[in-house]
This record gives sequence, structure tokens and C-alpha cells, in this order.
Amino acid sequence: MSLTETTTAWVPPSFDLLKDPELVEKLEPIQDPQNFVRIAKWSAIQVSGRVDGFGSIRGFFLYDGEHRSSNTTTTEDDSQNAQLVLRQPSPIVDFLWYPTASSRDHSTFCFVSSVRESPVKLLDASNGRLRASYPIIDHRERFIAPHSLAFNLYGTRLYCGFEDAIEVFDVGQPGEGTRLPTTPSKKSKDGLKGIISALAFCPSYTSDYYAAGSLTPTDSNVALFSETQGEIPVMFLGGGPKAGVTQLQFNPMQPHMIYASFRRQNVICSWDMRGTVDMPITIYSLPQGSEEPTNQKRRFDVDISGHWLAFGSQSGNIHFFDLNTIATDGSIPTIEPALTYKAHDDSIGCVAFRPTSAELLSVSGSRNYPSSDSEEDEDDEVVPNRSRKPVTRDRSIKLWHL
Repeated sequence: MSLTETTTAWVPPSFDLLKDPELVEKLEPIQDPQNFVRIAKWSAIQVSGRVDGFGSIRGFFLYDGEHRSSNTTTTEDDSQNAQLVLRQPSPIVDFLWYPTASSRDHSTFCFVSSVRESPVKLLDASNGRLRASYPIIDHRERFIAPHSLAFNLYGTRLYCGFEDAIEVFDVGQPGEGTRLPTTPSKKSKDGLKGIISALAFCPSYTSDYYAAGSLTPTDSNVALFSETQGEIPVMFLGGGPKAGVTQLQFNPMQPHMIYASFRRQNVICSWDMRGTVDMPITIYSLPQGSEEPTNQKRRFDVDISGHWLAFGSQSGNIHFFDLNTIATDGSIPTIEPALTYKAHDDSIGCVAFRPTSAELLSVSGSRNYPSSDSEEDEDDEVVPNRSRKPVTRDRSIKLWHL
């Protein structure tokens, strides 16, 4: 290398959270009041969303993250941003981008989808073509749709979580996989019982650990596994709420730190795998009494620098937690949000940091049943109950500059 040549070091995005984020763009991909977007995930450039509800719209849509419309609001009729819409015959359980997916490299531009009563599919993100399928078959020879998906760091294996087991597939060799039972037997109380609802790989190339969480409401329903040790757990993480695990995520810059969210809980627990894991080291909690419990699955996210954690609420607020904050009071420190702002008029089901810039994606929508206009008196005649269809107050996707 000559003396005149210089190298540029990668610098993570910088966030200014001393003020409320600025709305950059608002997307309204569907207008059906009974449908809304459940999940949105970034690839290297694109963003994709899962649409699912009571109506007939079930599928994926992809938007270009670099070329945006000049309008702040984009509706379903605006086709400038929408690149691809893939409708599915059955409800979508989960989907996941390939680790290095980018439209600049066609070989990697793909994602896997889990659709009810269908094999796991590897789909081309440019045209929707089926690249490969990975079937999970139960003892009745029916297809099982996994509740959780995860690639290993090298993108060579696909891990799929379902009831009492994890199926492992070789991405380059479609077909049947290897089943790893998470419990010795149906009657046994050992291991991870029930649906494996969350999977996450440690973002360190020096280890092959991954975490798995179960929907069974126990205080030790998160386990750490190793790719080389197969079905034998390395350790169990304890002390969390007795509730089903809905999401697991490692800190990108501190791979020894792991975070977990739980069903009907407004807290996120964290463990440090370098020490004892019998109890969480920190609990990130929404303000007491600010939120009612909900069965809706809400996804949090940690930015690529490992400094901020974002979590949406049922009331439409987005909360930011400073992961570098250290509390000294209490046996288990409880951290409250460093910033809270109103983002939507409905429950926020998913937030996602963009890995290449200081931007955050938020998705809103929930089932809201309108109240009856009139109440029945005791003397009134009994009439058949009329079914009330749920509606969504806010079914938008918003992009925020931080």
C-alpha cells in the first residue's frame, strides 16, 4: 500500500435522542380495515413486511430503502416504491432475510418464509421464484410451519423451531433436515417444553452458540445451545417472568449480552453469559401502569452499535432504552426509557433499526372491536348476537430519522 492510500474505518450510525425523531416517510400498503402489517424487517437495503389478518390479504411486500417517493405518505395505489408483492395461500407464521441479502448480489437476495401447512420456502426476493423448500413433517405426515427461524452466522444452516424440537437444514441441500428434540419425551419435565417460539444466534464468529425460547410459561424457558453439541443445552437462563418467550436477541457489539421479551409483559430482561445466568442482570421496563397487558406479539430491536433498544407499546408510543445505563439500586436493576414519543394511533407490533443509517422503522395495527351502540334491556327480546368484525385504527408503516 502506498503512502497516499488511506483506509476508511466503518463508523456506526449516530443517534440524536435528545429530541423526538423526525418522520421521514409513511407507508400505507393496504387499505382493508381488517388487515394490517404484522412484521417489517430490513435487509441490507430493502425492507419487507408481512401482511396477515382476517381478510383475504396474506403475503409479503418489498420496498426499496434507497429510492423513496417524493410524497411523505405512500398508499396502496402508489406503485413507485413497491417492488414486489407475494401473496400466500395461508397465514404467514414468520419470515427471515438471508443474512447477507442485497439486491446488488442476486445470489443472496432471498428470504425464507414459514406458511401454515406448507414446507419452509426459500424465495427469490426479486421475482418471488421458489429457490428451495425445506419440509418439516410430523408423525401424521402433515407439514409443520415453524414458529421461529434463524440462520447461523455463515448462512449455511437454517434452524426452525416448533413444538418440542428444532429442525436444522443445510441451506445448500434442500430436503429433509435433522431434528433436535428440546425435551427427552412428552412426559418429561426436563428441557424446553412446548413451542420453540424464538431463536437467535450469538453474533460472534468465535462461538457457535444460539439461544432458544419456549412459549411454556416457566421461569427457565430460555436455553443456550451449541451447533457442535446438538440437542444438549449448554445452559438455561433463569429468573425471568413466568410467561412465554416472544423474542430473543443478542447485542451486536457485546455478544455476551442477550435480551428477551415475554408474552403479556411490558419488560425486557437481559443476561450476561459471562457470569451467573440464574437471574437477569437488568430489566428494561415501561413506566408502571402505563400499559395494559396484551396478547399481541411485539418485537423490539437493538441498534447495530449495541447502544439503544427500541420497543413499541400498545398505546402507540415508542420507547428507547439506553443499554449503557447502569443502575445501582435494587437487587436486579430496573431501567426506564430514556426517551418516549407518540408514533402511531394504534398498537405498535414491530420496530426495526436500519443497520446502515440513523433510521427506525415502526409498524402499527391491532384488532379493535367497536363497542355496541346500544345496550340490551332485561325486558327486551333475545336477539341473535351479531358478529362484530375487528378494525384497525392505524395500519401504517413509518420511517423515522433519529
